[in-house]
Amino acid sequence: MVPRRSCPGYVALAPAKLNLFFEIRSRRADGFHEIQTCVCPIAWFDTLWLRPAEGGKVLFSCRWIHCGLPNFPLGDLPSGADNLVYRALELLRSATSCTLGAEVLLIKSIPSGSGLGGASSDAAAALRLASWAWGSLLGDSELSRLGAQLGSDVPLFFAEGLALCEGRGEVVRPVGNFPLHFVVVRPPAVLATSEMYRQVQVPARPRDVSPLLQALQAGRVDRVGKLLFNRFQELASEVCPWIRQLEQEFSQLDLLGHAMSGSGTAYFGLCRSATHARRVAAFLRSRGVGLVWAGQSCRGIARWVEESLNGDHRSSYQTCG
Repeated sequence: MVPRRSCPGYVALAPAKLNLFFEIRSRRADGFHEIQTCVCPIAWFDTLWLRPAEGGKVLFSCRWIHCGLPNFPLGDLPSGADNLVYRALELLRSATSCTLGAEVLLIKSIPSGSGLGGASSDAAAALRLASWAWGSLLGDSELSRLGAQLGSDVPLFFAEGLALCEGRGEVVRPVGNFPLHFVVVRPPAVLATSEMYRQVQVPARPRDVSPLLQALQAGRVDRVGKLLFNRFQELASEVCPWIRQLEQEFSQLDLLGHAMSGSGTAYFGLCRSATHARRVAAFLRSRGVGLVWAGQSCRGIARWVEESLNGDHRSSYQTCG
């Protein structure tokens, strides 16, 4: 399908991610850390809308979607040139010598400061969507290299499913697609990623991700639950009382396993089915522990052409599964 520039807009869904495994392997001379993490995209999405425009300017706006919890702190939402989406679009324009501009709207659902990768996913979606809408049609490997200039987490969102990330996070190997069901809680607290990396201790004997990958390939979801691990979690539980509380709450639930995502503060449990995830989510909402989401893994970024002014999404380019 060749998209028509007369179409009103191009739309992308940018997924959140969960770190099923996260180990710090060493501290590098450049100040970064060598990491090893297995990342799973989930069907909790931000929405990015883009319409190509003449004149070479990017007109960007963004807003939060209402989360249903009054006065809940969803985190920072930079506007204009401070937003990673805007920076991604300008980077792509520069790299491809594109003379087009765009009108762009980002509707945020994924809380920031959560270890869910929302901003990085938004940037990856912007690169993929704009490359398509502007006609540059760069491949994912090229877009991934551009994304690495914006942040270590951006390349993982081009993996189309679970990914093993190494180096500082920019070395990405696709792992595959596996139907996994989760419940996720974002408590009313945030942790600064830079501060968590500054304080985390490099272990003398780093854990290996191989047993988790083997369990995924074998379809042993019960085994996957027992192998969930995050090196940041012990530190986070020391500095953030909410993490300690969520550890206690989740340990009393009938889950296959549970862990923190990224550098926090989102905490997740691996469930047996969609019904199980919804049931656990309902209980956690009754406990008032924060913003609760239940859903499943997904392929990654979805995008389509919006064919009518009424918002009919007919020409689906890639759907979530």
